[in-house]
Amino acid sequence: QVQVVESGGGLVQPGGSLRLSCVASVRLFSIYSMGWYRQAPGKQRELVALLTGGGVTNYPASVNGRFTISRDNAKNTVYLQMNSLKPEDTAVYYCNAYSRSSNYWGQGTQVTVSS
Repeated sequence: QVQVVESGGGLVQPGGSLRLSCVASVRLFSIYSMGWYRQAPGKQRELVALLTGGGVTNYPASVNGRFTISRDNAKNTVYLQMNSLKPEDTAVYYCNAYSRSSNYWGQGTQVTVSS
């Protein structure tokens, strides 16, 4: 059974940094597009970072230049480095593993940016 498990969330002050990790127990991890999404209370889930198996990245304007997605295929792990965090970054962050035949989600990790 496939598991997608996020970690690294927590409480951080504005301007601070956090690094999220996600381990996906899928076969052929390297071919998966890995994404980080977030959902704030009362809002729709939104993409914050995407990294394809071919190494292409995509970020929305709201996080571009502050967030960086990376992956370690040997460890079946994807990371999200978040810098210069703002209160509006507060949300539950979800990891997604996507291929042509599969789509898996983690349970999410809470990130709270507050002084």
